[in-house]
Amino acid sequence: MDFQHTFAPETLRTLMEGLLVTLEVAASAIVLSFILGIILGILRYTKLPVLSQLAVLYIEVMRNLPLLLIIFFGYFGLRDMGIDLPVTMAAIAGLTVFTSALIAEIVRSGLNSVEKGQIEAARSQGFTYVQTLWYIILPQALKRMIPPLVSQFITLVKDTSLAVVISLEEMMHNAQIVYNKYVNATIPLLLLVAFIYFTINYSLSRVSRYLEKRLAG
Repeated sequence: MDFQHTFAPETLRTLMEGLLVTLEVAASAIVLSFILGIILGILRYTKLPVLSQLAVLYIEVMRNLPLLLIIFFGYFGLRDMGIDLPVTMAAIAGLTVFTSALIAEIVRSGLNSVEKGQIEAARSQGFTYVQTLWYIILPQALKRMIPPLVSQFITLVKDTSLAVVISLEEMMHNAQIVYNKYVNATIPLLLLVAFIYFTINYSLSRVSRYLEKRLAG
């Protein structure tokens, strides 16, 4: 195994450049999919005519498609339709569209977990439906959503590596370039990439546990 080329300054610089792209894509997709997922989850929970059905259709379609297919379509499919997205935007769009459907289901489950008695009590105190949702249901539901949300975000970080199929220059893509050049460095490089992914995702997991304890206190 070639450790010399694995830890060479040029190799580490190439991996770090890929890591920055990975983090940029993951952070953008996390923020966008969280916002879209909250909106879709609330629409599904409120059962508003038409809007609720449209949210259900979106969620069911997206969560039953392979993410790889959505990323392919976001880059190659849209390009054939005359919409030529840069590769980074296509990756962010694909991850956002897919993950928002999964987050919407987490949001709906969180909202449903709030006891009906609290909702009835709020309404009896004169709260409107929107006020009840905003001040009573959503704050409690968000606390309960933290563990599954963080798990979904960890999955999203790992899923950024799928964008290698559209040649996004993220960490796995750059690792491939290096180990194609130095074949004996393949295993050390993959172990190094695995360690970086583990460090990022384990840190997210620790933040989740910290937030759970703070909000429970």
